[in-house]
Amino acid sequence: MSDRPPRRRLLREFGFLYATVVALAFGLPLSTGRVRKDGDLIILTGLPRWAFRRGGTTVGRVYLTHDNVGEAVIRHEKVHVEQWRRLGLWMPILYWLAGTDPLKNRFEIEAGLEDGGYLPRRGVRR
Repeated sequence: MSDRPPRRRLLREFGFLYATVVALAFGLPLSTGRVRKDGDLIILTGLPRWAFRRGGTTVGRVYLTHDNVGEAVIRHEKVHVEQWRRLGLWMPILYWLAGTDPLKNRFEIEAGLEDGGYLPRRGVRR
């Protein structure tokens, strides 16, 4: 019997953990704001705007932002955490291949374009 599925899972988990550690090593020294946890998401605020793209960036389970921490955005970023968990270090490659237009990027669409601030809110989300 092959050990490929467990090995793949271990590689994904290692990639997820590695990305989280790198994001913390990068973000913690730059963070001048509040650092907190929301579920599995670690939120680093007060970062300089050059340190992330758009309103913020999630790497592993770390969300790097200046002050973009509304409830909907956090819900959006938690989906990105699950994407990182599922794909490990394939995430940045596949995200890049999906393109920079959030309206066409499958990862942004899955995370919710309205929650991510890419589309205006149409109604109250339950």
